[in-house]
Parts: sequence; C-alpha cells; structure tokens
Amino acid sequence: MSADISLILVDDHPVVRNGLRGMFESVPGFTVLGEAADGVAAVQLADELDPDVILMDLRMPGGNGLDAITELTKRGSRSRVLVLTTWDTDTDTLPAIEAGATGYLLKDAPRDELFTAVREAAAGRTVLSPAVASRLVTAVREPAPSPLAAREREVLALVAKGTSNRDIARELFISEATVKTHLSHVFTKLGVNDRAAAVAKGYEQGILGRD
Repeated sequence: MSADISLILVDDHPVVRNGLRGMFESVPGFTVLGEAADGVAAVQLADELDPDVILMDLRMPGGNGLDAITELTKRGSRSRVLVLTTWDTDTDTLPAIEAGATGYLLKDAPRDELFTAVREAAAGRTVLSPAVASRLVTAVREPAPSPLAAREREVLALVAKGTSNRDIARELFISEATVKTHLSHVFTKLGVNDRAAAVAKGYEQGILGRD
C-alpha cells in the first residue's frame, strides 16, 4: 500500500484552510501536516515538515505566494507547489509558473479535480486549470507588447544597424538631441546602460526582428 501524500495548506483565510483540511482528511490517501497563513511561514514550514505538495495561495499579507515559490525553488525544496487561488490574470499565472510552481488551479475547481491535481503534482506532473492553460498558450503564441514607443523602436532598429546619432537624426528628420532623448528612454525602459546592451535586449525581448 502506497504512503499517503503529505500536504501543507497555505492561505491567509482560516476558513479556507479549515475547509481544505476537512476535504483532504475526509478521503484516504492524503495527510495534512500543517498550515501557514503567509508565504514566509510557508517556507519555514516546508523546511520543517518536508511535504510532498504545498497548496499555495498567491496574494497574502505578510508574505505572498510568488515570493515563497521563488524561495522554495532557490532552496532546492523537493515539495511540489500547487497554486490554488482566485486569481487567473497573466500577472499572477505566468510569474508563478516561471518561479517553479508545478501547477495552478482556481478555487472554484471541483473537489475531485483538486484531489486529482494534488496526486498529479505529487508525481511531478504539471497541472493547470483550463482557463490558466489557455492563458499560457496565448502568451506563448502572442508576443508581449513592446515596452517601447514606435519612435523609440525606430531609433533602436537604426542603432542595431550601426547607424550614428547624426545619421539617425537625418533619416528620421529629427534633431540629434531628440535622438539622444529617445535613446535615454530606451535605455531606461530596457534596463541597460549602453547601445550594445540595448540592441542585445531588443533582440532578446523580440522588439527587434518584428515584422
């Protein structure tokens, strides 16, 4: 007979934790080792109890789930993190998956779906709610919008061709001072300090090379 799947429950609402504990304790095959009300406590509890799966909410005062997932990944924790939240926006789902979450479910998931998801997560398989899976596919297929304005992209494209500020100004019918202003904005938005780094980041983010 296989051992139970061990869990810790992380949510800032006691009623949610109580409900989840009651669900998992009502069926065989699961053992709830403990609970945490924020991400900081979750990391500490994971270190102490070494659960198979961590059911993790994302938005919690005192330490959010994303930071906890990042820290657990950095520490090389063997625990699989299954996000269970009400939020399914791109600003929540993509960073959580990138940070190391094994799965992402919404709190309106049926209980049998949740049980199955925990079993899948414990086995190391990725679990995504249909809505989240659709968002991830869309994000892969559709590149993120450029952080640069149209004129800034034009300037960066000319920089990538090795064009001098003077020649950029001539080609775009603007002053050299305006070129320098656009470049300054490009550097700031891309988080770089020079032309070469801006070009490299432009290709990395898909800003350069677009149709």
